[in-house]
Amino acid sequence: MAARRFTAEELQAARDRVVPDVVADGLTVLFCGINPGLMSAATGHHFARPGNRFWPVLHLSGFTPRRLAPSEQHELLSYGLGITNVVARATARADELTDDEFREGGRLLTAKVERLRPRWLAVVGVTAYRVAFGDRKAVTGPQERTIGDTRIWVLPNPSGLNAHWTAQTMAEEYARLRVAALDGPSS
Repeated sequence: MAARRFTAEELQAARDRVVPDVVADGLTVLFCGINPGLMSAATGHHFARPGNRFWPVLHLSGFTPRRLAPSEQHELLSYGLGITNVVARATARADELTDDEFREGGRLLTAKVERLRPRWLAVVGVTAYRVAFGDRKAVTGPQERTIGDTRIWVLPNPSGLNAHWTAQTMAEEYARLRVAALDGPSS
């Protein structure tokens, strides 16, 4: 089934909307996007823009047995996975967000993680992580910081705009988290 095409007006009307989290208590990994794009806000599905590589990378890395469509996002819960965002409001581009929004998002995200207690929080975007958590030197991979017992892993942003990472190199990094989260001791 082909994805519905939205007009420019429909996408702009989705600006500032919030896409509901896909969460549950005690998840293995809570993936955390930067903020919803306009396509995600228009559809109500995380990582919905056709060029976004989140869903293919999730499958390539072994987190899901097949490539899920954004409309199947609630199936993630059956795999112990969930999705939230650092900043809830939708924008056309992440660079429309302010540092204050990121810092407030980090505070709210910390409270959410304390409440839900996932084993791992996976922030998809090192720059968003750096600003939200005040850690300017953070790099991709596992972090020293924890939120309670929740470990943190910073993953590459799957946006098609992130040309530094291919789907394959992203899948390799996501797979490192999968192994740590599902198969072995914390790394």
